[in-house]
Amino acid sequence: MSGISENPENASPRPPADPTAERVATDLAAVVGLLLRRLRSSSADSLLTPSQRSVLARLHDGGPATTAALARAELVRPQSMRLTLGALESQGFVTRAPDPADGRKSVVSVTEEGSTVLAGVRAAKRSWLAESIAAELDGAERRTLAEAVELMGRLVDK
Repeated sequence: MSGISENPENASPRPPADPTAERVATDLAAVVGLLLRRLRSSSADSLLTPSQRSVLARLHDGGPATTAALARAELVRPQSMRLTLGALESQGFVTRAPDPADGRKSVVSVTEEGSTVLAGVRAAKRSWLAESIAAELDGAERRTLAEAVELMGRLVDK
């Protein structure tokens, strides 16, 4: 018999084995997916669908774009993007203008009202997340989460 006691109460705790990259990747993808769904639901009273929010954010952050460029960036067909843009335009959140480089095309831009709606959606998400962090995590856990955010930032910057 080894020198380790058979009684679990007397056994010294074993340090956990380092998780494999595959295990961490699987767990991280699952948690990030849940977090994204929760963030989306935190602004559910918005008049925007998830795809409309994504396009509006892309236009707000990246500037005016053509329908074709938006479709490529969002990984959808141009026909689907036209429907999304039509819905945003009918709500007054985007506007179209002739492309100065090619008058046959139009360039889509966010309106002031669209920027305001997007700011509200983003604020609702940040508010829910900040309140959850404050309510659920102590100072040490918040520091650990901040370190994890930095690490995740390194991964997406590659």
